[in-house]
Amino acid sequence: MNRTLRHTLLAALSVSLFAAPALAAKKDGEGTAFVTVNGKAIPKNRADALINGQAAQGQPDSPELRNAVKEELVRREILTQEATRKGLDKNSEVQAQVELSRQGVLIGAYLRNYAQSHPIGDDQIRAEYESLKAKLGSKEYKTRHILVDTADEATALIEKLNKGEKFEELAKQSKDPGSKERGGDLGWATPTSFVKPFSDAMLKLEKGKYTTVPVKSDFGWHVIQLDDTRELKLPTFDEAKGQIAQQLQQRMIQKHVEDLRAKAKVE
Repeated sequence: MNRTLRHTLLAALSVSLFAAPALAAKKDGEGTAFVTVNGKAIPKNRADALINGQAAQGQPDSPELRNAVKEELVRREILTQEATRKGLDKNSEVQAQVELSRQGVLIGAYLRNYAQSHPIGDDQIRAEYESLKAKLGSKEYKTRHILVDTADEATALIEKLNKGEKFEELAKQSKDPGSKERGGDLGWATPTSFVKPFSDAMLKLEKGKYTTVPVKSDFGWHVIQLDDTRELKLPTFDEAKGQIAQQLQQRMIQKHVEDLRAKAKVE
């Protein structure tokens, strides 16, 4: 077996052991032995769990993978036996870590089961897609801004703009480190990307114009210039469907967990 491939597979397996969905397998004492180490049988279902975990990550089943699984399980069993021989399995900190790992596997299995039994329907995905389209609107806006601490500072900047000074030069005084070195350029964005006072002021501007009064937000005081607008090109429903379904599923699971927490008796 190619040494590099073997090392790659072993490394991947070592990581996947902490995440493999092994709860669907039988108990350790059940099933056909996959390999025996110092008289202790390692059940085949444990190897199957690892192989299935690798398959879920795109690794095809192969003799090389099965050999790597065998070596990893043997290595782990040898080390586990040594740790047990030294009494480390009785250590309270080790026991706590084992329990946390057990809980993590159980939680993962429970949430996967919940998601499978509560599938997201196409009608839900379509409704979310239409809602997002409505929120985003039909246009993108290319803006610049200068952010300062006080209304007086913003007013002084507007007066300088009125006298013909360049917005890009004045933007070097901005508190916004992400845009000050780019002449205040914020790039292309939809109104929903900004806080409401900012977007409200921006939407009132004509191309090439700047705000004639300071704009207050939670970040400070803004002077805003609208450089350009263009039609917003949204992904089609089919293009966005997978990502929206994933977001809806995550939202559903989060709400379920919050509901369980609200019902729990915690003392």
